[in-house]
Amino acid sequence: MGVVRAAVFDFNGTLSQDEAILFSIYREMFAARGRPLSAAEYYGTLAGLSEEAIIGSWLGVEGEELAALVAERIERFRDVVADGSTVPEHVRDAVRCAAERVPVGLVSSAFREEIEPVLAAAGIAPLFRALVTADDVSTGKPAPDGYVEVLRRLGGLRGDVVVAFEDTEAGVAAAKVAGLRCVAVLGTLPRERLAAADEIVDEIDPSLMRRLLA
Repeated sequence: MGVVRAAVFDFNGTLSQDEAILFSIYREMFAARGRPLSAAEYYGTLAGLSEEAIIGSWLGVEGEELAALVAERIERFRDVVADGSTVPEHVRDAVRCAAERVPVGLVSSAFREEIEPVLAAAGIAPLFRALVTADDVSTGKPAPDGYVEVLRRLGGLRGDVVVAFEDTEAGVAAAKVAGLRCVAVLGTLPRERLAAADEIVDEIDPSLMRRLLA
C-alpha cells in the first residue's frame, strides 16, 4: 500500500459492532410510526447514511419532528452501547497498534454524544487525534465532507497517505472521493457491495495494522 501517515476509522459497524443494534432501534421506531423496516431494506439502502437521511427519508419528516426522532434514536442507542461492549478486544488492540505508529482519526455520520461514551468505555478515546462526527459537517456519507475535514485536522495530510477503514458502500465512497485509500471490513455488507475499496478484509486486528502501517 506504500507509506501510510495516518489511519482513520468509521464508527458504526467498523469500530463498534452495532449495525444489528441500530437496525433493531430503527425497526422499532419506524414500526411504531406505521412504516415497518425490513433487514433487507435497511442493509440494502440505508446502512451507512446520515441519521437525517435514514430517518428523514424513511418517515418523510423534517425540521423539529426529524430532530426529535434523531434525539430519540441517539438516546436508545446510548442506553445499549455506552458500556463499550460493542467494541471487541481485537479492535481495541488494533486501534492501540495503529496509534503507536501513526496519528489516528475517526469519521462518522453518528453524533459525538453517542460516539464518545463508547470510545471512553472501551479505553481507546485518548488514542484519537481527530474526531469528525455528524456535528462537524453539514453533509454525511457518501459525501466526502467528513474525510476532507479529518485530513485538515490531521495537519493537512494528503488523502493518498491516509488509510480509511469502512464497512458500507456509503463510507467507502466518501473515503475514495476524498482521495483516501480505503480498506473495507466485512460484516455489514457482502463483499460485492464493497468492491470500490482498495482492499477487503474479514476483520480489523493488530496484524492488519502492522501490515498496513509498517
